[in-house]
Formats: sequence, structure tokens, C-alpha cells
Amino acid sequence: EKFLESVEGNQNYPLLLLTLLEKSQDNVIRVCAAVTFKNYIKRNWRIVEDEPNKISDADRTAIKANIVNLMLSSPEQIQKQLSDAISIIGREDFPQKWPDLLTEMVTRFRSGDFHIINGVLRTAHSLFKRYRHEFKSNELWTEIKLVLDTFALPLTELFKATIELCQTHGNDINALKVLFSSLTLISKLFYSLNFQDLPEFFEDNMETWMTNFHSLLTLDNKLLQTDDEEEAGLLELLKSQICDNAALYAQKYDEEFQPYLPRFVTAIWNLLVSTGQEVKYDLLVSNAIQFLASVCERPHYKHLFEDHNTLTSICEKVIVPNMEFRSADEEAFEDNSEEYIRRDLEGSDIDTRRRAACDLVRGLCKFFEGPVTAIFSGYVNSMLAEYAKNPGQNWKHKDAAIYLVTSLASKAQTQKHGITQANELVNLTEFFVNHILPDLKSCNVNEFPVLKADAIKYVMIFRSQLPKEQLLQAVPLLIAHLQAESTVEHTYAAHALERLFTMRGPNNATLITSAELAPFTEQLLTNLFKALTLPGSAENEYIMKAIMRSFSLLQEAIVPYIPILIGQLTHKLLLVSKNPSKPHFNHYLFESLCLSVRITCKANPTTVSSFEEALFPVFTEILQNDVQEFLPYVFQVMSLLLEIHSSSIPASYMALFPHLLQPALWERTGNIPPLVRLLQAYLEKGGASIAASAADKIPGLLGVFQKLIASKANDHQGFYLLNSIIENMPPESITQYRKQIFILLFQRLQSSKTTKFIKSFLVFVNLYCVKYGAIALQEIFDSIQPKMFGMVLEKIIIPEVQKVSGTVEKKICAVGIIKILTECPAMMDTEYTKLWTPLLQALIGLFELPEDDSIPDDEHFIDIEDTPGYQTAFSQLAFAGRKEHDPIGDAVGNPKILLAQSLHKLSTACPGR
Repeated sequence: EKFLESVEGNQNYPLLLLTLLEKSQDNVIRVCAAVTFKNYIKRNWRIVEDEPNKISDADRTAIKANIVNLMLSSPEQIQKQLSDAISIIGREDFPQKWPDLLTEMVTRFRSGDFHIINGVLRTAHSLFKRYRHEFKSNELWTEIKLVLDTFALPLTELFKATIELCQTHGNDINALKVLFSSLTLISKLFYSLNFQDLPEFFEDNMETWMTNFHSLLTLDNKLLQTDDEEEAGLLELLKSQICDNAALYAQKYDEEFQPYLPRFVTAIWNLLVSTGQEVKYDLLVSNAIQFLASVCERPHYKHLFEDHNTLTSICEKVIVPNMEFRSADEEAFEDNSEEYIRRDLEGSDIDTRRRAACDLVRGLCKFFEGPVTAIFSGYVNSMLAEYAKNPGQNWKHKDAAIYLVTSLASKAQTQKHGITQANELVNLTEFFVNHILPDLKSCNVNEFPVLKADAIKYVMIFRSQLPKEQLLQAVPLLIAHLQAESTVEHTYAAHALERLFTMRGPNNATLITSAELAPFTEQLLTNLFKALTLPGSAENEYIMKAIMRSFSLLQEAIVPYIPILIGQLTHKLLLVSKNPSKPHFNHYLFESLCLSVRITCKANPTTVSSFEEALFPVFTEILQNDVQEFLPYVFQVMSLLLEIHSSSIPASYMALFPHLLQPALWERTGNIPPLVRLLQAYLEKGGASIAASAADKIPGLLGVFQKLIASKANDHQGFYLLNSIIENMPPESITQYRKQIFILLFQRLQSSKTTKFIKSFLVFVNLYCVKYGAIALQEIFDSIQPKMFGMVLEKIIIPEVQKVSGTVEKKICAVGIIKILTECPAMMDTEYTKLWTPLLQALIGLFELPEDDSIPDDEHFIDIEDTPGYQTAFSQLAFAGRKEHDPIGDAVGNPKILLAQSLHKLSTACPGR
């Protein structure tokens, strides 16, 4: 693999792969070539700004000319890989750079060979799938219109022909399998093409589509029924997709769909009542219920559900049976906890019966809240009574009852606050006290784990509805559940604590305070760290996030425990760095390290050295083994540590300094922001000592600046570095480089002048002026080219300075411009004088423009998922944030006063001007 990656830049490489795939006699080699080709396309096809084009134009053209034919003539295994490759290319090139793709595909419908037809359908599906979630735009609509003009009619013809063939070959199982997979793909394409808006073509042909969809829904062919209880068969997959298509029309195009709706409601209702509890029907049942849910909340279908008997039978025959906890759920709970948590807690894409039933309850409550609540209260009470008779046998009844109450009570929900709007007819607090609290209080945390998990989840989702004293009552009980053997149970406990700790009370402080947690602090920290040793939870991201949030809430209360905990955290870091596989876990682990450092060193800055002793051996190993995912984190933590040192740079950091300038590190975009910040920390703490003992490294430092400034994406990082150099290095150490720096900046201004670059350039020029004086600024400009200083003032500073945003940036520009106006003789009596008044006007504009709101320093409540820039490449650590630095500091409080004083001084020096 390493060899292949090293040669993939060569021209003809992809064509060799395709030849191998087509001509090789060995099937294994053909499949390998297909997979390698698809991954190659995935990595390299997209053309990224600032980066070289990785596939030559000749290769691109040749690939597009041959790939469709090759895909259609290959066996299915290879066809799937090539189909994926086509859709990756199509995402970038279709329709502009690959206009004949569709026509080439559509002509293959006539071949009558369903191996080829299914290849076309599969590829079209992966191409058009994105229409389901793209934002509306003219570009998108133009593309969809083009697709419809070419594709809608042939697709409809194919649909009719395939249905006829199903009747002709009704007894041939092999033919039916192929035909039904075609029908499922056709139905998926129907969904994608109709998603954005109702196309005229499909409106005109609604009769054809809907009549056939309806008859397929009611079709039952014995040959297509499967014995497998887990895996959905072709019939189920097709019917599920048709339910989706009907729901789409019922929701979005209800007027046009009205004539067909009643027969779909009947067909889908019959389907629901006659379908069994096996796992293979899950998708079908959940899509069918979702259809009813989308219909019942539309005002003009209300009459279909009004009758009390209808409501009762929906509750009895559809909702209650689909809320039951089945043996398949129990297996997942015990043996596949990660998948269970993803479905139950995070609401993954996998539609479960329970979630669909929940949505149906919510939909029905929109118009019939009273009657539905009344019907269900009866069910809930009888289920709880069953449970009370024999808890050991009937615990599933209580599980269903809790689920029902939850779905009845929750009207609106957000990730941040849990349920935000509840059904007034359900008394949540009373239910909590009578039915939830007893489960949480039971002394055996391992008994009835499913009910315990339900109880914990109840606290978590109704956290905004329950009174604070009940939440406080729950905290020690949740801490106890961190020791449960069941992965789901202790994960839920960690997640619930983490969510409770983020809740805000009045005046925006945390709802639960550090003082209120004091009696449980030790137990909380002990149990959280112990939970990481439980089987299956060694890298449990929910537990790690709860550790981070606990540190953040407890603040200085954790200081006594840190000496022990830091050892456990660094040990964990060493283990996961061998094979980083859980990005969120790793992120929260580094956040927790940052919090330990911040909180302890705030109380006592001298402890920074003991953190370095603990962390540096692990960091060294990560750097030596080049653990790419962790480098950006390590640089951020090192910056945090170095920034805490009071005056100079310790020797251990100086030894690392040359390594940070190695070009290889700067090739990876994810390293750039944290490395720039780390170099800034070096410059702030020891600009003078770098100049004295590592002057030979200054060209390397400026080389990094030169690389960054050339990139549109990273030029601002280059300026951060340059500003730190100007501000912190002794002036004589960089005298010889100054002119070259300005020349590089002007070259970049000429080649590509972006707003971001200009804003950064203005801040730099004014910082230079503040640091070295206005005369030095004027002289360096004019030494590059005569009259350059005037050109920069006239063409850049005066027209553009109002674009600068940020308090500190505006202050630097204001002070710099005041110096140019009042301390630069050349502005007084040369041809530059005509610029004096416009420059003053630009400065007043800068003062009077509305201010940009900056982010407060207390970033305690940045929720990591919401932080922009979370990608595997670079993840900003919220708790490693640095305070905004003001290079001018207290020397100038208010630039407006400085302007008045400086103008006064100037008018005394030059009377009568």
C-alpha cells in the first residue's frame, strides 16, 4: 500500500488500475484494483485551492470516457466500487465538466439487461441522493431541472416495464429478485428527484406512479418471503421506500396528493396491523408509522383520526406493540451497547420502531392531546400495575410505561436543554417521585439494568422540567450508578451528570454549584475514573466528557485530587496514543488535562513544573512516533504550559524549538493553528533569548511566515507569527530581514488581494509603526520604491481601514495612524501632505463605526460539538484558550484621548499650519 501511495502521483496511474481491473484473470486482483481505484478517486479527485492538482487533465478525461462502460460490464462486486467512484467524480464534475454522463447512462435502459440497468440505477441513486439535503440554490435547481429533462421520462417508462415483467415472471424467483431490487432503486430515485419541489413531470404522471406504488404496497408474493428474522427482504425494503415516498407527498404536496391519500392510509394501516415483531420488519414498520405521523399532524387530514375508536385502535394496535422492549433490544442492550446507546441516546439515522411510535404520539397530540393522553394514562396505569404484581417477570411492562410517558410528555426537545416544552396533562414530578426515584434509590445498582437506564434517561431528558431539589437528590444516586456493570447504565449515568452540570441557573451561573457538590466530590471523581476501568468502557467518550465537565464545574475544589488524577490521565493518554480510535474521547481527555493545568496553576503558578514532569515523557513519545491525530493537541497543551511560565523559556522548551520549524510539520494543515500559537508563546516568553542563543533559527522562523503568507487559507496565521516577531524580538535581531518581509507582503498583495489579507496587513503595518515609529515606517516603504509610502496610504490604509474588526486590532490601527499623522515630518511638507486630511477622516471613521462583539474570555460553555473548526485535522481545545493579547497594553487607554493630545502637541510644534 505504501508503494502504491508513493506512485499514485504519476500520470497514467489510474488508467493502469482500470486496465488491470478490466483485463486481469484473477478475480481477487480485480476487486483489489477496484477498491484501490475508488479510494484513489476519493483522495485525489477534488481540486483544492492552494494545493496542486493531483490528477492530470489527460487522466481525468480518459477516466470519464471509460468508467461508465467499464462499470456496467463488470461483475456486481466491482460494479459497486466503480459506481461509488462515478458518484464521487459526479459530485465535483457533473453537470458542468461531465455533461454527457446522464445521456450515456439513460441509453443503457434500452439494453433490457437488468445487470446493466441496476448498475445505472445504483449510480444514479448515489449521484442524486444529495438532493435530499442540499440547500436550495439556483445552481441546484438548474442541475435538477437538467436531470429531470433527461431522466424522468425514461425512469417512468422503466418503472412501468419492470412492473409488467414482475407479472410475466411471477413464478421465477431469480428474475423476481433482480426486478425487485430495480423497483427499490427506482423508488429511491423517485424520492430524491421529488424531494426539493414537486416536478411538473411527476405531477402530470402522478396517476402512473401512485397507482403502481399502491398496488406494490398491497402485493404479497410468497416467493419473496424470507426465513431470516434479522435481515429485511426485498419486499420489505421496497415497501419501506414506498411508505417514505407517500409520506414525502403527504407532507410536502398534500393538495396534489389528496385524491390518493385515503387509499394509502388504508393500505399502510393494514400493513401495520398484519406485520410481525421480527427485526427484519423494523424499517418497514417505522417508515409506515412515520407516514401516519406525518399525515395526522396536517390540519386537513384531521378528520381521518377524529373518531375515538380510531384513536383507541391506533394506540392499541400500533403504538403500544411497537413500544415494547423486544428480545432483540435486550440483546443489543447487553452485547452491543455502543450501537444501543447510539440509537437510544443520540437518535442515530437508524429508524427504530420505538422512535417512530414516539413521533406518532407527538403527531396525534397536536390535535387530540386530551383524548390521547386519557387513553394512554389507562395503558400506563395498567402496565405499572402488572409490573407491581411481579417485578422480576414483568419489568418490561414498566419499561414500556416509562417510554409512553416520555413520548406523551415531550413536545419539543433540544440537545442542550433536554425537553423544553412538555404536555401539561402529564405530571412529570409526581411520576418521578413515585416511579423513577425508587429505581434510582434501590441499593443494588445491577438489578434491572434496563429500568435503571430508563430512570437515568428520564432525569436527563426532563432536567429542565424537574425542580432543582429533585435534581440535587438525583446527583448522588447517579454517582452511585457509575459503578454499574452494565455499559449502557454507567454510560447513561455519566451522560446525565454531564448534562446536569451544564445547566444554567438564574444570572447565568451553573444551576448546580461547586459548593452543592462538595459532599459528593470525592465519590464523583473516584467513580468516574473507576468507570473507565469497567469492561467495554476503557475509551468511553461520555465518561471522559463527564470528567471534563466535573473539573470545569468544581474548579479549585479539584486541586487536592489532581496529584493522583493527573497520573491516571497521562497513563490513559499513553495507552490511547498507541492507536487513537475514538476522536471524541481523545478530545475530552486533552480538555481535562488542560483544565487540570489551568485550575491548579491559577491557584499556584509554580506547580507548572510538576505538570511538565508528568506530561513531557508522554508528549515526547507522541512527537517521536508522529501520532498525527494528537500533535495539534500536544502543541496546544504545551502553549498553555509555556504561557504560565513567568519570564524566560525553560531549557526543555528551547531544546524543542528547532524541531518546531521543520517544514514537514507545517505540511499538515491541522498543525498550523496550534504551532503558530506555540511559536507565539516562545516569542512572548523569550524573544531576547532566541535572538541571543538561537539567532541562526530566525531565517527558519521567517521561512514559516513566508510559507503561511502564500496561502489564502493560512495567511492570517502568518501575520499572527509576524506580529509576534515584530513585538517581541529585539529590533536589531531582525533589521536585516525587514525589507524582505515587506517585499513578500507586496508580492502577495499583487498576486491575490483578499479582504482577510488586507485586514491583517493593516494591523501589521500599524503595529510596526507603533513599535518602530512613523518615520521608520515611511523610510522602509520609500526604500523599496520611491513614493511607496504615499501609495500605501492612499490605496490601502485610507480606503480599507474601516474593514478592520476586533477591539485590539482597531486600537492598534488607531494608534498607528495617530503616529503617522503627528510624528512623521514627511506628512507635513512634502507631496504626502495632501493625504493628511483624508487619513484623519479615515481614523475618525474607524472610531465611529459600530464595534464588533468579541467572545468573552470565559469559554466554560463552549459545547465541543458546536465549536466551529472541529474536524479531525485540527480541534480547538476550549479549555486551552488564550486570553486576547493587547500589544499596546495600558500605554494607551483610549486612542481618542491620545489623538487629541498628539494633535495639540503637533500644533504647538508647527504653529499656523
